Amino acid sequence: MTRIDFYERQGCHLCDDALKVVLAAAAAAGAEVVRHDIDASPELQARYGELVPVVELDGVQHSQWFVDAGRLRAALIR
Repeated sequence: MTRIDFYERQGCHLCDDALKVVLAAAAAAGAEVVRHDIDASPELQARYGELVPVVELDGVQHSQWFVDAGRLRAALIR
């Protein structure tokens, strides 16, 4: 099962939009989504800062700021 790590922060409209795309693609592919609030961790804040949302597939960064639904679905099919 593919793991999708979704790095976000509260009040981020880009995060809200991207999460919808990620959840739909994950459901279709049977992937697991793990959400991370970067503001809950100084380490995550330092790493991602204003780059959110960030999507990683099995530990490899796939996208930041915007998630292309087609590209994400294609990556999950592999």
